[in-house]
Amino acid sequence: MALGASREPPGCAVWEKESIMFKVEDIQNYGKEQYETAVATATGLQNGLQALATAYGDYSKKSYEDTKSLVEKLSGVKSLDKAIEAQSEYAKTAYETFVADSQKIAGLYGDLAKQAYKPVESLIAKLNGAGH
Repeated sequence: MALGASREPPGCAVWEKESIMFKVEDIQNYGKEQYETAVATATGLQNGLQALATAYGDYSKKSYEDTKSLVEKLSGVKSLDKAIEAQSEYAKTAYETFVADSQKIAGLYGDLAKQAYKPVESLIAKLNGAGH
């Protein structure tokens, strides 16, 4: 073989080298994209869970304060009518608070589910786009 001669056709080695580099870049970009998606998803889920914990904590605190207020009112009443009135008022307030906070918490769970589903949704969109 002469100096500088190769067994491969001219330009073949260059094409393979560029092809391999292109694939490495694709893999790196894909890995980076997946990492960024995972971080965004984890952050979103963390924020959703934190919002749920805060909502439960707020409800518990309000419920405790309402119960404490009822006990204070009941300890100061002198008649059965006033005790029943205080208890009825407490029951109405407790029910309204429960309904309002339950709706709020249900909405937070819905938001959390949507956030958790986003990566799957984007993957399905990519697969549908690649198939067409």
